[in-house]
Amino acid sequence: MKKIIFRFILLSIVTFFLLISYLSIIGVETKKFNNQIENKIKNLNKDLEIELNQVKIILDPFKFEINAKTIGSKIKYKEKKIDLEFIKTKILINSLINKKFLLSNLEISTKSLELKNLISLIRNLENRPELYILEKFIKKGFVIADVKVEFNEKGEIKKNFSIVGFVRDIKINFLDKYKIDKFNFTFEIKEQNSNFENIQVSLNNIPFLSKKIALKKANDHLYIEGEVENKDIDMDKKNINLFINPLVSVLDIKKINFNSKNKFSFKILKKFNIENFKLSSKIILNELKIENNTKLEKIFPKIKKEIKFNNHLLNIDYSKKDLAINGNGKILLQDNEDKIKYSISKKNKNLKFSTFLNIENNEFMINFLNYKKKESSKLDIKFDGSYSNNTITVNHASLNENLNKIILKDLLIDKTFQVESLKSLSLNYLDKENKKNNFSISKKNNNYVLQGKSFNANNLIENLIENNDKKKSNIFKNQFSIDLNLDEVLLDENHLVKKLKGNLSIDNNELVKGYLSAFFSQKKVMKFTVDTNLEGKVTTLFLDKAEPIVKRYKFIKGYEEGSLDFYSLKKGNISKSTLKIYDFKLKELPGLTKLLTLASLQGIADILSGEGIRFNEFEMNFQNKSKLMTINEIYAIGPAISILMDGYIEKNKLVSLRGTLVPATTLNKVIGSIPLLGKILVGSKSGEGVFGVSFKIKGPPKNLTTTVNPIKTLTPRFITRTLEKIKPN
Repeated sequence: MKKIIFRFILLSIVTFFLLISYLSIIGVETKKFNNQIENKIKNLNKDLEIELNQVKIILDPFKFEINAKTIGSKIKYKEKKIDLEFIKTKILINSLINKKFLLSNLEISTKSLELKNLISLIRNLENRPELYILEKFIKKGFVIADVKVEFNEKGEIKKNFSIVGFVRDIKINFLDKYKIDKFNFTFEIKEQNSNFENIQVSLNNIPFLSKKIALKKANDHLYIEGEVENKDIDMDKKNINLFINPLVSVLDIKKINFNSKNKFSFKILKKFNIENFKLSSKIILNELKIENNTKLEKIFPKIKKEIKFNNHLLNIDYSKKDLAINGNGKILLQDNEDKIKYSISKKNKNLKFSTFLNIENNEFMINFLNYKKKESSKLDIKFDGSYSNNTITVNHASLNENLNKIILKDLLIDKTFQVESLKSLSLNYLDKENKKNNFSISKKNNNYVLQGKSFNANNLIENLIENNDKKKSNIFKNQFSIDLNLDEVLLDENHLVKKLKGNLSIDNNELVKGYLSAFFSQKKVMKFTVDTNLEGKVTTLFLDKAEPIVKRYKFIKGYEEGSLDFYSLKKGNISKSTLKIYDFKLKELPGLTKLLTLASLQGIADILSGEGIRFNEFEMNFQNKSKLMTINEIYAIGPAISILMDGYIEKNKLVSLRGTLVPATTLNKVIGSIPLLGKILVGSKSGEGVFGVSFKIKGPPKNLTTTVNPIKTLTPRFITRTLEKIKPN
């Protein structure tokens, strides 16, 4: 009996172990747990259904649980089907004993399925903001994924779920502006961390690559960081307007080709606001074309309609609204490439900048300084400064070309580009005329001092004469005065003054008071004054040598000798002036020569075009208002000829002059006939002479018509003016 019992027990034990071994190794297929699994999944979401085939179960005696697996099942969600490769789960044996069916985990492996359907499914299990965004904008895409979920003792999903897989051919359309295509990557999604790796994507037909983008979930935000790179990107105008112009709206970019490596990170808050955006980029700028909207023709004479940047290396760092850009490369402004290096940094509202430009085989000039770079020389231009509170500060700027040097320090410019102040400006260079300029401007208290050894004023005087009708420029913001002390000032090729000293006061960008004096020689001087009072603005100029000024007027040729005395009173926009020139000679005056010839005064015409005609005095009384000059009277008297004239000149439109021209022989004869006074003034000369002429000159400046009529009797006005001039003599 004992043996039978022993054998029975032994057989039972063997049978039990064999059964356990079979269930642990081979397992069995059954549909016994199908309903429980289906109900359990339905408890997760009432709209979630699952179609299960037979479930194969394998016993895990050591963990006291059952591993269940089914192949070829389907999940249904609101009439959408997801084909599954398999479903795995673990059933706690204790829950079966206690008649409480509990799953410890759930593993789902999908077949290739539409991404949008999978995201809808996952959102019902775990509603997360990034999943909502993806579901809204994804148009196409396929995914294969493995989902792992664990349950607690209450049957609730734990926070340690994971989803891994890969995605192919995603298409996303965001607001019909940003289109993502050919989007492929692998992924691992967890509760707190998600990683996306081996990313390939085309954004608006621009290909990008990324090794990894990581998402980290915090209490109230989603933190994203990653790397993106691209190679040989050629952007069209549409993409330039979308991606680049909003960042640099001041530039009109026509073309861009570049490679880049970028690291970025940012936060997405609950309301999808982006915060703490950081970007670090290394860019190889192969080519960049920008429409030239600058007005730099006076500096770069051959500047092109498009500015090109070639082979630039750029480093860009952006963090919490702080921006730093460093770059260098080649720039094509004119016919040949130049080299440029630059840095820009922005912190809060403060902007700092620094630039170095090397010009070798191109032109460069500064017209108001009469400076032009030599064709074969190298020129280095450097400047650095800052922008803050609507003020541009150029801390330092320099120009170096061999021995030519210009250095500027602490220039302040306001938002309207008016100069507020300047600490110093030092200039030592040869100008276009190969003349030495060596002087400096420095600030002293609230005023300035201009001093130095030499200054060529030839170009400055020429510009003042040619541009005297232009509107007042608004260069300076504040009122200031400047003291001048220059050893030598060149007025033209042949005339210079020494020891130029004085003071000029500027208010509202206009000279309101001033005094300048200099010496041609010990006995010949130059004086210039300006004084503004209740009567108006009074300007005077006296030159013992008038030639440097008078010869600049194109209608006068061959002017020699003479002194000049000028007086002007300006009130409002009207100025009344008197110009007097003494003891000078004209070798050629084209208009007068023609007039004399028409009047058959050929002898005087020959003298004027040959040796020249001497005048004792020239006086002109005139009035200016805008572009209209009204000539009240021009009177010139000399040994050979006298002229009286009046009229008006509307600049670049119309000339209208009339007057009387009389040879000296006729003039002496007429004046000599005056009883008593005539003999005193001209002696007993009678002379045959030739009568004078009256004339009219009228028409556009380039097409004047001259008419001449002989006269036998001089007007009382002519005689009176002549008597006024010759009485003192």
